[in-house]
Amino acid sequence: MEQGPITAAAVAAELELSAPAVRRHLDALLADGEAEAREAPRRGRRGRGRPAREYLLTDAGRARFGHGYDELAVAALQYLAEHGGESAVRGFARSRVDALLASGAQQVAAAPRPDERAEALAALLTAHGYAAQARESRTGVQLCQHHCPVAHVATAFPELCEAETQAFAALLGTHVQRLATIARGDSACTTHVPLDAPDTQRKHETTTTVPAGRTHDDHS
Repeated sequence: MEQGPITAAAVAAELELSAPAVRRHLDALLADGEAEAREAPRRGRRGRGRPAREYLLTDAGRARFGHGYDELAVAALQYLAEHGGESAVRGFARSRVDALLASGAQQVAAAPRPDERAEALAALLTAHGYAAQARESRTGVQLCQHHCPVAHVATAFPELCEAETQAFAALLGTHVQRLATIARGDSACTTHVPLDAPDTQRKHETTTTVPAGRTHDDHS
């Protein structure tokens, strides 16, 4: 990270290892997508043999060194709350989840039954890194999200979780109940989707995105 792009020979000299040993490690980094190689710029006339390669870290490789994105997001939302008030934070939370679900909202809404919509929503969430599953229960379906990319931020700003729950209800066409969240220390975010509730999805024409401006009272 400090000296890249750098050749395998330079790494070997720095670490006092053999060039073949260094190349084995570099090949592993390449296979994992944590490094990439490119042809080293030529200096003077090229001699015989393969051109030298230089190695540098990818974004995935740099992620091993940590980042402060969560802290930055919390600080930004704190600033927003101080200068725009709670309504500004809730507006941001709704906007974020609307954008998150927009790419697959039409497919979710098109499913004819609540359980099928829950399965489609789980697939949509998984595509965005939430590792979600729709599991049958005695009284409905439990939508389980085994990972939350914004859990640290949601711990400080539960409005993110609330906006998610409201958006799920709007998209699934039925009221839902959030049973657990990773932000509160649970092992997964679990949302109960009852199958015996009135199917409001069929009562009005659905849109391709989650309706903006929903409030908690809409689904209480």
